[in-house]
Parts: sequence; structure tokens; C-alpha cells
Amino acid sequence: MNHALTLVEMQRIKQWHVAHRDDHPLEYQLWDAMLCLWLMGLVGWLPAFALDALWAWPLCLLAMSAPQMYVAWRRHAHQTQRLRCDWLGNVG
Repeated sequence: MNHALTLVEMQRIKQWHVAHRDDHPLEYQLWDAMLCLWLMGLVGWLPAFALDALWAWPLCLLAMSAPQMYVAWRRHAHQTQRLRCDWLGNVG
């Protein structure tokens, strides 16, 4: 069952990545990219709405859900034993 990521869970994941940055540099950069997309979506939806830019609404929604989709993808890869994911213990 999927649930929305809380800020606390996102912070725990980020702390894990910072602590293991030297061992897992690609994971560290990927999580930073997910957080950047999330922030861009949060910041961008209001101007897109105010300027009536209908084309930007789905992009903002997709960007806001990027961390959730990334965690779901990593969880699936971990469960099917295609990719090991040590930080999943930080997500509820």
C-alpha cells in the first residue's frame, strides 16, 4: 500500500544519503534531483495557475510527485531483488 511521503520521511532519506554520500554518490545525486523536481513543482504551480498556463499544470503535478514515484520505484526494485536499497527502512 502506497502512502504519501511526509517531510519527516523525506528528511530521513536525505540524512541517510548525506551520511552515505561517499559510498553511494549516484543515489545521493538522484535523491537531490528528486528534491529539486519536488521543489520546482511546488513553486511552479501557483504561477502556472495565475498565468493560466494549462500546459504547465501536469508538469508541476508530475514534479511534485517525483520523490514519491522514485521511492515506489526503488521499493519495487528492492522487493524484486534487482536493486538493493538500504534507506528504505527510513520510509514508513
